[in-house]
Amino acid sequence: MGGGGQLTEAGEQVSGRAGGVYTWEEVQSHCNRNDQWLVIDRKVYNITQWAKRHPGGIRVISHYAGEDATEAFTAFHPDLKFVRKFLKPLLIGELAATEPSQDRNKNATITQDFHTLRAKAEREGLFQARPLFFCLHLGHILLLEALAWLIIWIWGTSWTLTFLSAVMLATAQLQAGWLQHDFGHLSVFKKSSWNHVLHKFAIGHLKGASANWWNHRHYQHHAKPNIFSKDPDVNMLHVFVVGATQPVEYGIKKIKYMPYHYQHQYFFLVGPPLLIPVYFHIQIIRTMISRHDWVDLAWSLSYYLRYLCCSVPMYGLFAPCLVLPCIRFLESNWFVWVTQMNHLPMNIDHDKHQDWLSMQLHATCNIEQSPFNDWFSGHLNFQIEHHLFPTMPRHNYHVVAPQVRALCEKHGVPYQVKTMWRGLADCWYYSSLFSDPVPGF
Repeated sequence: MGGGGQLTEAGEQVSGRAGGVYTWEEVQSHCNRNDQWLVIDRKVYNITQWAKRHPGGIRVISHYAGEDATEAFTAFHPDLKFVRKFLKPLLIGELAATEPSQDRNKNATITQDFHTLRAKAEREGLFQARPLFFCLHLGHILLLEALAWLIIWIWGTSWTLTFLSAVMLATAQLQAGWLQHDFGHLSVFKKSSWNHVLHKFAIGHLKGASANWWNHRHYQHHAKPNIFSKDPDVNMLHVFVVGATQPVEYGIKKIKYMPYHYQHQYFFLVGPPLLIPVYFHIQIIRTMISRHDWVDLAWSLSYYLRYLCCSVPMYGLFAPCLVLPCIRFLESNWFVWVTQMNHLPMNIDHDKHQDWLSMQLHATCNIEQSPFNDWFSGHLNFQIEHHLFPTMPRHNYHVVAPQVRALCEKHGVPYQVKTMWRGLADCWYYSSLFSDPVPGF
């Protein structure tokens, strides 16, 4: 589960009753770190040992321990036939004939209708990428970078031109972020290996980050969005409290790491400005070194070498070290507001074990389509469609969106679409929502 890596070897044979028949109660009892089962298409697999070597990381697959993972498995892997051969050694049996195909709160009718919608989208070719789209996107990133340095080279290093260049470089960084996101989700090439190579180039050489760090973090977000202890994007490290549940829980337990009734004030100083230049930067370096990920480290260093080669001849050594944090500061603000306006105002809670459609719709919303919104957000204004079909090329989201909306209306699942201004305002409001004291604060 989780397409964020390359499969290199099959899983080992694990203990279990080969050909066994199990109930959901039995499957759900195997959900701890040292004993993990899951179900895919009614087949029961023991993933205890395989999870440690899972290409997408141990956490993303472990989030589905004791559950039906069919929809997540299908969503993350573009080549199901290839991936299934890695499941064969892990097979220990199947669900009893008397057991339903879905566990807990998963709606069987919604699941079946969504499966039909996905099959229809596949038949219509909506999972086929248009190479020209991504070539043009890469071209405009390189053009932005070239123009940013050309301005300084021709007209000098004044403060005004330096700021203009920094804005252009920050824009290039954000657009490169959207491009690496495409490669990371395996949505550009048919062969996953090509996506992996270009992902390392885009996130490493164009941005200075780590592909493996991104994969292991981001696929968890998609597997269990807005779910505490499973989605790293809502792990606020006790700096903020989010959603309607967490503030109450912190208040009852008298957890006071921060003055949370003032978070509406310090959010704007700590959250959007510092996420990329401080938190992500430290996390990326620590992850690459601790995991001995020298390939990603080399790709990352190539970005900084390129940056210095472009800037030092015009600025000297000191000024580029000041300009780069400014670029990251601008990029971070843009990134946080765009990504969080789709998630922060939505439901944030503990795992309710819902079906794929319901879980994703409760955690995401859309922003109205326009050429500017599409470019500004990297088509993540179609966050709903992206979460439902993470391997679908983003230029096809607008095609499948009406069908998704119709399915949601059929089953009474809220499908929210907002203006850009409404989305940004809601993001601000929900970051400030708990400025009033809650019990125990």
